[in-house]
Amino acid sequence: MSFQAYLDNIETKTGKTPDEFLQLAEAKGFNQVTKAGEILSWLKEEYGLGRGHSMALVHIIKNGSKISGKHVGTERKHNDKSDMLRTDGLKNR
Repeated sequence: MSFQAYLDNIETKTGKTPDEFLQLAEAKGFNQVTKAGEILSWLKEEYGLGRGHSMALVHIIKNGSKISGKHVGTERKHNDKSDMLRTDGLKNR
């Protein structure tokens, strides 16, 4: 599953875009130095998200929407079309 597919599945499951999760995380005080475990616990408790999906959100909370190019345009498991993730929601594509 691509990185983008994780984010899209989260939106389908929760009704919240990645941008909305970024706003919620900011309101909770989460940022680049917040430990991943703290964010994972929040996402599991409040939204029922598993570890894989939550880690996709952890990445954008801590690092922004740019991902490593090593998975872009490859035949690997986590193949993405771009090194920039769409966080504005499915309806905007």
